[in-house]
Amino acid sequence: MTPVLALSTPQKLGAVFSVALVVGWAVFIVAHTVRSGQRPGTEVELAPNRKPYLDDEQLEGPKLERALGLALFMLIIIAIGLPLYWVGEPTRQAHAQVGFNNRAAERGRILFQPADSPEPTHNVGHFGCATCHGSIGQGGSTTYTITTPLGAPVQVTWKVPALDTVLLRFTPDTVKTILTYGRKNTPMPAWGVAGGGPMNDQQIGDLVAYLQSIQLTPAQALAQAAQYGTDGAALFDAYCARCHTKGWSFGQSELQGGGAYGPNLTNGSELRQFPLPKDQVDFITKGAEFGQPYGTRGIGQMCPAQEVGGLTCTAGPGGGMPKFDVMLTPAQIQAIVDYERGL
Repeated sequence: MTPVLALSTPQKLGAVFSVALVVGWAVFIVAHTVRSGQRPGTEVELAPNRKPYLDDEQLEGPKLERALGLALFMLIIIAIGLPLYWVGEPTRQAHAQVGFNNRAAERGRILFQPADSPEPTHNVGHFGCATCHGSIGQGGSTTYTITTPLGAPVQVTWKVPALDTVLLRFTPDTVKTILTYGRKNTPMPAWGVAGGGPMNDQQIGDLVAYLQSIQLTPAQALAQAAQYGTDGAALFDAYCARCHTKGWSFGQSELQGGGAYGPNLTNGSELRQFPLPKDQVDFITKGAEFGQPYGTRGIGQMCPAQEVGGLTCTAGPGGGMPKFDVMLTPAQIQAIVDYERGL
């Protein structure tokens, strides 16, 4: 990736021009100072308008030819240079956007590094995302303290999700909201200033740009899912149980599909929510669209269910039901639907 502090081509050209301008002025001042050391009165003889000039034959001969030759040369440069300059104009904005995204992703990569990383921070800082989510967002684990129903604290090892597919499942705005407000009752803290965290909007945006740069392709995601075939139970465990099975994240799964971050799917709840199986297939394929209804009186999650600083979050989707259209095949989604409708 492009280093964060690297100069762009226009900046390099500007620096060269500035140096040349300063050197030119210095030469002029030195030359003027040396020339001004002549005896008083010589300026009358040395003034350009007092010196004998070329006669008409010389002016209209080699002198004129040189001037016309130079003018022709400059005209050729302009005639060729302007079209060449404009050739790249239609894609200039696109290239600028690519450069902007690359620089943002590089800053996000630095933010993502472990807090104790020896890599220079370039005044961006390390916020330690990789400590839990893996060096390149491949997933990992961390310790976390949960509270039992009797109120006793218990430390568990929490399976932290991979982030190299997060933008295949959620929109960038949803990911920004998750980063900003965190996930209550999980090790994921609020990182954004609006959620009480240390990152400003620019840093959250840079982090999302980095996540975008490490995403698996749809083909790679489908290849990962291929290991489960069309086994509905295995697919559910791999892609759904984290949210819909209490205790799954720390290896103490209770009732499969019994609900946790996501709702309970057992005892015919899916049959009641989606009387028609095709509607449930569509829901898993497309996810919960922001503020839009689904099934029987369902609605896409508007915001994290939390309050920060006495203010209830009201901006943006909070990361409800993701979509799986690019991660699973239609046959695999159908297998999950069949499995859930039998829970």
